[in-house]
Amino acid sequence: MVLFIANRGEIALRVVRTAAELDIRTVAVYAADDADSAHVHAADVATALPGTGPAAYLNEDAMVAAATAAGATLVHPGYGFLSERASFARACGAAGLTFVGPSPAVLETFGDKAAARAMAVVAGVPVLAATGAATLDEVSEFFTAHPHGVMIKALAGGGGRGMRVVRSAADVTEAYRICAAEAQLGFGSDAVYAEQLLESARHIEVQIVADGTTAVAIGDRDCSLQRRHQKLVEIAPAQQVPDDLRAALHSAAATLCAQAGLVGVATVEFLVAGERYYFLEVNPRLQVEHTVTEEVTDVDLVAA
Repeated sequence: MVLFIANRGEIALRVVRTAAELDIRTVAVYAADDADSAHVHAADVATALPGTGPAAYLNEDAMVAAATAAGATLVHPGYGFLSERASFARACGAAGLTFVGPSPAVLETFGDKAAARAMAVVAGVPVLAATGAATLDEVSEFFTAHPHGVMIKALAGGGGRGMRVVRSAADVTEAYRICAAEAQLGFGSDAVYAEQLLESARHIEVQIVADGTTAVAIGDRDCSLQRRHQKLVEIAPAQQVPDDLRAALHSAAATLCAQAGLVGVATVEFLVAGERYYFLEVNPRLQVEHTVTEEVTDVDLVAA
Protein backbone atom coordinates (compact mmCIF):
# COMPACT_ATOMS: atom_id res chain seq x y z
CA MET A 1 0.00 0.00 0.00
CA VAL A 2 1.42 3.37 -1.04
CA LEU A 3 -0.09 6.71 0.02
CA PHE A 4 0.41 9.74 -2.22
CA ILE A 5 0.10 13.07 -0.38
CA ALA A 6 -1.26 15.76 -2.69
CA ASN A 7 -0.20 18.62 -0.45
CA ARG A 8 2.74 20.24 1.31
CA GLY A 9 3.88 21.67 4.64
CA GLU A 10 2.40 20.94 8.05
CA ILE A 11 -0.48 18.78 6.87
CA ALA A 12 1.79 16.66 4.67
CA LEU A 13 4.04 16.04 7.68
CA ARG A 14 1.06 14.98 9.80
CA VAL A 15 -0.08 12.55 7.13
CA VAL A 16 3.44 11.13 6.77
CA ARG A 17 3.68 10.61 10.53
CA THR A 18 0.32 8.87 10.77
CA ALA A 19 1.02 6.69 7.74
CA ALA A 20 4.34 5.61 9.28
CA GLU A 21 2.50 4.54 12.43
CA LEU A 22 0.26 2.38 10.21
CA ASP A 23 3.24 0.99 8.27
CA ILE A 24 2.07 2.65 5.04
CA ARG A 25 4.68 3.94 2.60
CA THR A 26 4.31 7.58 1.56
CA VAL A 27 5.05 9.64 -1.52
CA ALA A 28 5.48 13.41 -1.15
CA VAL A 29 5.24 15.94 -3.96
CA TYR A 30 6.88 19.32 -4.28
CA ALA A 31 7.00 22.33 -6.53
CA ALA A 32 10.46 23.50 -7.62
CA ASP A 33 10.55 26.17 -4.91
CA ASP A 34 9.61 23.63 -2.19
CA ALA A 35 12.36 21.10 -2.93
CA ASP A 36 13.98 21.57 0.49
CA SER A 37 10.75 21.55 2.51
CA ALA A 38 10.49 19.26 5.53
CA HIS A 39 7.70 17.09 4.08
CA VAL A 40 9.90 16.22 1.09
CA HIS A 41 12.52 14.65 3.36
CA ALA A 42 10.02 13.04 5.76
CA ALA A 43 8.25 10.85 3.19
CA ASP A 44 9.65 7.56 1.88
CA VAL A 45 9.75 8.93 -1.67
CA ALA A 46 9.39 12.42 -3.14
CA THR A 47 8.51 13.41 -6.67
CA ALA A 48 8.62 16.80 -8.37
CA LEU A 49 5.65 18.64 -9.81
CA PRO A 50 5.84 20.91 -12.84
CA GLY A 51 5.73 24.60 -11.99
CA THR A 52 6.21 26.64 -8.84
CA GLY A 53 4.11 28.00 -6.01
CA PRO A 54 0.49 27.15 -5.21
CA ALA A 55 -0.38 26.64 -8.91
CA ALA A 56 1.71 23.47 -8.94
CA TYR A 57 -0.44 21.93 -6.19
CA LEU A 58 -3.65 22.89 -7.97
CA ASN A 59 -2.77 21.04 -11.18
CA GLU A 60 -5.12 18.06 -11.07
CA ASP A 61 -3.70 16.32 -14.13
CA ALA A 62 -0.13 16.59 -12.84
CA MET A 63 -1.13 15.28 -9.42
CA VAL A 64 -2.91 12.23 -10.83
CA ALA A 65 -0.03 11.54 -13.23
CA ALA A 66 2.51 11.79 -10.40
CA ALA A 67 0.48 9.48 -8.16
CA THR A 68 0.10 6.91 -10.92
CA ALA A 69 3.80 7.05 -11.84
CA ALA A 70 4.75 6.53 -8.18
CA GLY A 71 2.66 3.37 -7.98
CA ALA A 72 0.36 4.85 -5.35
CA THR A 73 -2.92 3.22 -4.42
CA LEU A 74 -4.20 5.98 -2.12
CA VAL A 75 -4.32 9.77 -2.52
CA HIS A 76 -4.63 12.01 0.55
CA PRO A 77 -5.50 15.63 -0.35
CA GLY A 78 -4.82 17.17 3.08
CA TYR A 79 -6.63 20.51 3.42
CA GLY A 80 -6.84 23.43 1.03
CA PHE A 81 -5.65 23.04 -2.55
CA LEU A 82 -7.57 20.10 -4.12
CA SER A 83 -9.14 18.72 -0.94
CA GLU A 84 -12.72 19.78 -1.78
CA ARG A 85 -12.61 19.49 -5.55
CA ALA A 86 -15.05 16.88 -6.73
CA SER A 87 -13.31 16.85 -10.10
CA PHE A 88 -10.04 15.77 -8.46
CA ALA A 89 -11.70 13.02 -6.44
CA ARG A 90 -13.39 11.84 -9.63
CA ALA A 91 -10.11 11.94 -11.59
CA CYS A 92 -8.41 9.85 -8.90
CA GLY A 93 -11.16 7.24 -9.15
CA ALA A 94 -10.93 7.16 -12.94
CA ALA A 95 -7.19 6.49 -12.64
CA GLY A 96 -7.75 3.58 -10.25
CA LEU A 97 -6.65 5.55 -7.20
CA THR A 98 -8.56 5.66 -3.90
CA PHE A 99 -9.25 9.24 -2.83
CA VAL A 100 -8.91 9.49 0.96
CA GLY A 101 -11.98 11.57 1.58
CA PRO A 102 -15.63 12.00 0.62
CA SER A 103 -17.08 10.90 -2.70
CA PRO A 104 -17.34 13.41 -5.55
CA ALA A 105 -21.12 13.57 -4.99
CA VAL A 106 -20.70 14.51 -1.33
CA LEU A 107 -18.04 17.10 -2.19
CA GLU A 108 -20.40 18.63 -4.73
CA THR A 109 -23.27 18.75 -2.24
CA PHE A 110 -21.34 20.34 0.59
CA GLY A 111 -19.34 22.55 -1.77
CA ASP A 112 -22.55 24.36 -2.74
CA LYS A 113 -24.04 26.12 0.27
CA ALA A 114 -27.56 26.01 -1.16
CA ALA A 115 -27.32 22.25 -1.74
CA ALA A 116 -25.84 21.79 1.75
CA ARG A 117 -28.74 23.73 3.27
CA ALA A 118 -31.20 21.58 1.35
CA MET A 119 -29.51 18.46 2.72
CA ALA A 120 -29.73 19.90 6.23
CA VAL A 121 -33.46 20.50 5.79
CA VAL A 122 -33.96 16.90 4.65
CA ALA A 123 -31.98 15.72 7.71
CA GLY A 124 -34.20 17.77 10.02
CA VAL A 125 -31.44 20.20 11.04
CA PRO A 126 -32.67 23.77 11.73
CA VAL A 127 -31.67 26.43 9.19
CA LEU A 128 -32.15 30.18 9.00
CA ALA A 129 -34.31 31.68 6.29
CA ALA A 130 -32.30 32.18 3.10
CA THR A 131 -32.44 32.51 -0.65
CA GLY A 132 -30.81 30.21 -3.14
CA ALA A 133 -28.39 31.71 -5.68
CA ALA A 134 -29.90 35.18 -5.92
CA THR A 135 -29.93 38.23 -8.17
CA LEU A 136 -29.66 41.71 -6.72
CA ASP A 137 -33.42 42.15 -6.99
CA GLU A 138 -34.00 38.88 -5.15
CA VAL A 139 -31.64 39.87 -2.35
CA SER A 140 -33.40 43.24 -2.09
CA GLU A 141 -36.75 41.48 -1.79
CA PHE A 142 -35.31 39.16 0.86
CA PHE A 143 -34.06 42.14 2.85
CA THR A 144 -37.54 43.67 2.72
CA ALA A 145 -38.83 40.50 4.36
CA HIS A 146 -36.00 40.56 6.95
CA PRO A 147 -35.42 44.27 7.67
CA HIS A 148 -33.44 43.60 10.86
CA GLY A 149 -30.54 42.45 8.72
CA VAL A 150 -29.23 39.86 6.30
CA MET A 151 -25.87 38.30 5.50
CA ILE A 152 -24.87 38.13 1.84
CA LYS A 153 -22.54 35.18 1.18
CA ALA A 154 -20.68 33.57 -1.68
CA LEU A 155 -22.39 30.36 -2.70
CA ALA A 156 -19.03 28.59 -3.02
CA GLY A 157 -15.84 28.91 -1.04
CA GLY A 158 -15.31 30.23 2.46
CA GLY A 159 -12.63 31.82 4.61
CA GLY A 160 -14.70 34.94 5.20
CA ARG A 161 -14.45 36.06 1.57
CA GLY A 162 -17.57 37.16 -0.29
CA MET A 163 -19.48 37.92 2.93
CA ARG A 164 -21.12 41.14 4.07
CA VAL A 165 -23.62 42.05 6.79
CA VAL A 166 -26.38 44.37 5.56
CA ARG A 167 -28.55 46.26 8.03
CA SER A 168 -29.91 48.96 5.73
CA ALA A 169 -31.78 48.67 2.45
CA ALA A 170 -29.58 51.45 1.09
CA ASP A 171 -26.51 49.22 1.49
CA VAL A 172 -27.82 46.14 -0.34
CA THR A 173 -26.61 47.08 -3.82
CA GLU A 174 -23.04 47.90 -2.81
CA ALA A 175 -22.74 44.86 -0.53
CA TYR A 176 -24.06 42.61 -3.29
CA ARG A 177 -21.55 44.03 -5.77
CA ILE A 178 -18.61 43.55 -3.39
CA CYS A 179 -19.61 40.01 -2.44
CA ALA A 180 -20.10 38.94 -6.06
CA ALA A 181 -16.73 40.41 -7.05
CA GLU A 182 -14.91 38.74 -4.14
CA ALA A 183 -16.63 35.44 -4.90
CA GLN A 184 -15.60 35.60 -8.56
CA LEU A 185 -12.02 36.43 -7.67
CA GLY A 186 -11.67 33.87 -4.89
CA PHE A 187 -13.79 30.97 -6.10
CA GLY A 188 -14.31 31.42 -9.82
CA SER A 189 -18.04 32.06 -9.46
CA ASP A 190 -19.88 35.26 -8.64
CA ALA A 191 -22.97 33.43 -7.32
CA VAL A 192 -24.15 34.72 -3.94
CA TYR A 193 -27.13 34.20 -1.68
CA ALA A 194 -28.66 35.98 1.30
CA GLU A 195 -29.34 34.59 4.76
CA GLN A 196 -31.28 36.00 7.69
CA LEU A 197 -28.89 37.72 10.13
CA LEU A 198 -28.76 36.21 13.61
CA GLU A 199 -27.31 38.80 15.96
CA SER A 200 -25.16 37.93 19.00
CA ALA A 201 -24.81 34.30 17.98
CA ARG A 202 -21.93 32.00 18.88
CA HIS A 203 -20.08 30.08 16.18
CA ILE A 204 -19.75 26.45 17.28
CA GLU A 205 -18.31 23.67 15.14
CA VAL A 206 -18.71 19.90 15.53
CA GLN A 207 -16.07 17.45 14.34
CA ILE A 208 -17.32 14.34 12.51
CA VAL A 209 -15.81 11.03 11.44
CA ALA A 210 -17.91 8.88 9.10
CA ASP A 211 -17.72 5.68 7.06
CA GLY A 212 -20.50 6.33 4.55
CA THR A 213 -23.21 4.83 6.73
CA THR A 214 -22.49 5.82 10.31
CA ALA A 215 -21.21 9.21 11.45
CA VAL A 216 -19.73 9.95 14.87
CA ALA A 217 -19.28 13.32 16.58
CA ILE A 218 -15.85 13.38 18.25
CA GLY A 219 -15.90 16.85 19.77
CA ASP A 220 -16.68 20.52 19.32
CA ARG A 221 -15.08 23.92 19.58
CA ASP A 222 -16.14 27.54 19.93
CA CYS A 223 -14.88 29.80 17.14
CA SER A 224 -16.86 32.93 18.00
CA LEU A 225 -13.91 35.29 18.38
CA GLN A 226 -13.40 36.44 14.79
CA ARG A 227 -12.15 39.33 12.71
CA ARG A 228 -13.72 39.88 9.31
CA HIS A 229 -15.38 36.48 9.61
CA GLN A 230 -12.00 34.81 10.14
CA LYS A 231 -11.53 32.77 13.31
CA LEU A 232 -8.86 34.09 15.68
CA VAL A 233 -9.29 31.98 18.82
CA GLU A 234 -10.74 28.49 19.16
CA ILE A 235 -11.67 26.78 22.40
CA ALA A 236 -12.31 23.04 22.66
CA PRO A 237 -14.64 21.92 23.97
CA ALA A 238 -16.98 24.89 23.57
CA GLN A 239 -17.54 26.43 27.01
CA GLN A 240 -20.83 27.11 28.82
CA VAL A 241 -22.88 24.88 26.53
CA PRO A 242 -25.64 22.98 28.38
CA ASP A 243 -25.38 19.22 28.06
CA ASP A 244 -28.67 18.90 26.21
CA LEU A 245 -27.67 21.57 23.68
CA ARG A 246 -24.27 19.99 23.11
CA ALA A 247 -25.93 16.62 22.58
CA ALA A 248 -28.36 18.19 20.10
CA LEU A 249 -25.52 19.81 18.13
CA HIS A 250 -23.57 16.55 17.99
CA SER A 251 -26.63 14.57 16.98
CA ALA A 252 -27.61 17.06 14.26
CA ALA A 253 -24.10 17.06 12.80
CA ALA A 254 -23.81 13.28 12.85
CA THR A 255 -27.26 12.77 11.36
CA LEU A 256 -26.58 15.21 8.52
CA CYS A 257 -23.25 13.61 7.59
CA ALA A 258 -24.61 10.08 7.82
CA GLN A 259 -27.57 10.97 5.63
CA ALA A 260 -25.25 12.55 3.07
CA GLY A 261 -23.14 9.37 2.92
CA LEU A 262 -19.95 11.12 4.07
CA VAL A 263 -16.74 9.08 4.16
CA GLY A 264 -13.83 10.55 6.11
CA VAL A 265 -13.73 13.57 8.38
CA ALA A 266 -15.74 16.78 8.28
CA THR A 267 -16.69 19.82 10.31
CA VAL A 268 -20.30 20.93 10.67
CA GLU A 269 -20.69 24.60 11.60
CA PHE A 270 -23.57 26.09 13.56
CA LEU A 271 -24.78 29.45 14.81
CA VAL A 272 -25.98 29.17 18.41
CA ALA A 273 -28.14 31.74 20.20
CA GLY A 274 -29.33 30.70 23.63
CA GLU A 275 -30.88 27.26 23.27
CA ARG A 276 -31.44 27.69 19.53
CA TYR A 277 -29.02 26.50 16.90
CA TYR A 278 -28.93 26.76 13.12
CA PHE A 279 -26.90 25.01 10.44
CA LEU A 280 -24.27 27.09 8.64
CA GLU A 281 -22.20 24.78 6.44
CA VAL A 282 -20.12 21.62 6.21
CA ASN A 283 -16.39 21.47 5.47
CA PRO A 284 -15.98 17.92 4.10
CA ARG A 285 -12.25 17.56 4.73
CA LEU A 286 -9.51 17.59 7.28
CA GLN A 287 -9.04 21.04 8.83
CA VAL A 288 -6.23 22.97 10.44
CA GLU A 289 -8.57 23.16 13.43
CA HIS A 290 -8.73 19.39 13.87
CA THR A 291 -5.64 19.66 16.06
CA VAL A 292 -7.60 21.91 18.44
CA THR A 293 -10.38 19.37 18.89
CA GLU A 294 -7.94 16.45 19.10
CA GLU A 295 -6.54 17.88 22.33
CA VAL A 296 -9.85 16.99 23.98
CA THR A 297 -9.79 13.44 25.29
CA ASP A 298 -12.90 13.30 27.48
CA VAL A 299 -15.54 13.34 24.74
CA ASP A 300 -18.91 11.60 24.65
CA LEU A 301 -19.22 10.09 21.18
CA VAL A 302 -22.57 10.55 19.47
CA ALA A 303 -23.30 8.38 16.45
CA ALA A 304 -26.00 8.54 13.79
